[in-house]
Amino acid sequence: MSLIEVKNAIKTYQTGEDSFNALNNVSLSIEKGEFVAIMGASGSGKSTFMNMLGTLDKPNSGSYFLDGIDMLSLNTDALADVRNSKMGFVFQGFNLISRTTALENVELPMIYKGIPEEERIKRAKWALEIVGLEKREDHMPNQMSGGQQQRVAIARAIVNDPPLILADEPTGNLDTKTSIEVMEFFVSLNKDMGKTIVLVTHEPDIAAYCKRVVRFKDGNIISDEINAHTTIPY
Repeated sequence: MSLIEVKNAIKTYQTGEDSFNALNNVSLSIEKGEFVAIMGASGSGKSTFMNMLGTLDKPNSGSYFLDGIDMLSLNTDALADVRNSKMGFVFQGFNLISRTTALENVELPMIYKGIPEEERIKRAKWALEIVGLEKREDHMPNQMSGGQQQRVAIARAIVNDPPLILADEPTGNLDTKTSIEVMEFFVSLNKDMGKTIVLVTHEPDIAAYCKRVVRFKDGNIISDEINAHTTIPY
């Protein structure tokens, strides 16, 4: 069953008197449990597409269903609820709150969801243990390496147990060794926890961890292939 179903999405931007299509009649289905890399040069439409998947932007026309729910029919509050319950976000810049501990950063999505403190702490500890940071829960972001900060961000993304993880260049600020460690966590989330992952990257060695590669160019999908070069024995 499709978790993501996008059909004929068009996104038009106006620049003065001119307009251009950042997405040009794009259709894409992603099944539950897939691990998909979205690739393309700057300006190809991949970031616009990811913003649409994350409901941070809407297409001018077309449709987007997530887990059977029509995303384009929801109001702002309903979209916020969907983002908090059905999506986990991981960004290139980590987006941690600097003056709060790892544990408190992971708790944040549950605060928005109104989960009681005792349950929040229990689940945040579980998520940090999943990413191997159970001994760093009281550390501030500036007391952790870039790789550790990104693992906190991954823990935050999974703490509400969403079916979908959206990752935008999650290794962009990391060295090669740390990038490999972070990608192995994503593989584990997909393989062992059944998470559907959509990951934007411009790096072929990062895309090699994914099962499927979708390439954008000039607002169009130019290829959509099962990854014959994956380095992971799924």
